[in-house]
Amino acid sequence: MKFTNINKEIIAGVSAALAACLLITSIPFEFTGSLAEDTEISNIQSSAGANSSMNNSDDSLSAGANGALGGTVGIVGSGDNTVGQPSDGTENEEDTETGAEGADTPDEPVVEYETFGYTNLGLASVEGNLNVRKKASTSGSVVGKLTNYDACEILGEENGWYKIKSGKVEGYVSAEYIITGEEALKIAQTEARYVATVTTASLRVRQKPTTDAKKLDSVAKGEELTVVAILDGWVQVEVDGYKEAYVSADYVKVEKKLKTGSTMDELKYGDEISQVRIDLVNFALKYVGGKYVWGGTKLGKGVDCSGFTQQVYKKFGISIPRTSYTQPNGKGAKKIKSSQAKPGDLFFYGDSDGINHVAIYIGNGKIVHAANKKDGIKISNAFYRKPKCVVSYFND
Repeated sequence: MKFTNINKEIIAGVSAALAACLLITSIPFEFTGSLAEDTEISNIQSSAGANSSMNNSDDSLSAGANGALGGTVGIVGSGDNTVGQPSDGTENEEDTETGAEGADTPDEPVVEYETFGYTNLGLASVEGNLNVRKKASTSGSVVGKLTNYDACEILGEENGWYKIKSGKVEGYVSAEYIITGEEALKIAQTEARYVATVTTASLRVRQKPTTDAKKLDSVAKGEELTVVAILDGWVQVEVDGYKEAYVSADYVKVEKKLKTGSTMDELKYGDEISQVRIDLVNFALKYVGGKYVWGGTKLGKGVDCSGFTQQVYKKFGISIPRTSYTQPNGKGAKKIKSSQAKPGDLFFYGDSDGINHVAIYIGNGKIVHAANKKDGIKISNAFYRKPKCVVSYFND
């Protein structure tokens, strides 16, 4: 008979199989464990290693059905993260941390955020200002405004509007411009700042942290001052017009806060208030939340206190000097009592060395001014500091 190449391969394969069978039958096996579904052989003994258990130490893994005699091979772990145990008993150094199958995996670390007193925090996300309205509609009257990252407590939701409370203003804002949840909390951690709230009727502001230092000014009760540093018994604060200012720690409450919105006090003008005054104040209020820039004169990009007043006045055809200490004496300026002030008049502040700050009176005991670098353009109490003088450039 003539053998083909295929027949030769078949015979060779059969011969190899017979030889393997003869070898296996010559070695007696004893199974001391039982096989189950998906089972691992729990213990194998042979005449060549009858005293060697293959499941007898923490470093060894149960051998599968294809385990080589005389050593152990196994895989443990879950998913893609598996660990192999070589037959010589050494550990796989690349993935030694994986435990037995089904072992608990470490929980993700829990990130805790400071909430700053809010239970349902929202942050405004706007360029410019976000109107707070009396009702959940664009037809609702504006009762206040939020600037970028002003914080609010979300009280409810209605047809795409959030009912909110932010500082003293309460009303409705478009939900489209409010950041909520974890994202709001993350941003809040970096936006919060330390403020010192005055707790006494009138608090002296000093040039240095000592009672012997020169008195710069006085600040009214309830005013919030931005904290620069906390010292032993003193707090360094930002007060408009001064490079350094200190107040006694005994008369302020220091806490970390998020900035909040401003109310739009309803200005009730009589017939004696000119339209130009009303328009000037409303124009100035558009820039609340804007940047303070030392020496700046560009509305919308950055102004200092006198740059703000000068440029607002310029819009309405009134020319006044550039600096806070020269503006009280400009052409057409008339000094008046604070009780005679009308919306649009100028309030000046300073110390014994002279005037160093100016603001626009908006009525109802309030001013709008470019305060400082941290606070920007904001609304304040007209008597948050004692005015040095009040000036009017109007002829009504």
